Amino acid sequence: SDPSTQSQVRETLDEFGRATAAKDYQALCDRVFAPQLVGKLTQVGLPCEVAMQRSFEEVENPRLTIGKITVAKDEKSAKAEVRTSASGQTPSQDTVTLVPVEDDDWRVSSLG
Repeated sequence: SDPSTQSQVRETLDEFGRATAAKDYQALCDRVFAPQLVGKLTQVGLPCEVAMQRSFEEVENPRLTIGKITVAKDEKSAKAEVRTSASGQTPSQDTVTLVPVEDDDWRVSSLG
């Protein structure tokens, strides 16, 4: 895949990691999550930021480490291995899916 696509995907994932560690829910909802994921998170009738805040409430020192990134041949999606850890919790290994939204901006469309 195009190296610039890889770097765009990585940029989003770096922001995902930064925002997770900072508990910056606004950035997650506005710049990291794809509209369809935000839609899923807000189904319960809570704004995205509030839904995220609730899911992170008990989490201390969340950390996100990015592993291998694989961009689909058609460049319509990408998968990234991520390892999430937090104080007092067993780290978990997940694969997140990213999709391109307007202007070559990649967003996380599904979590694990």
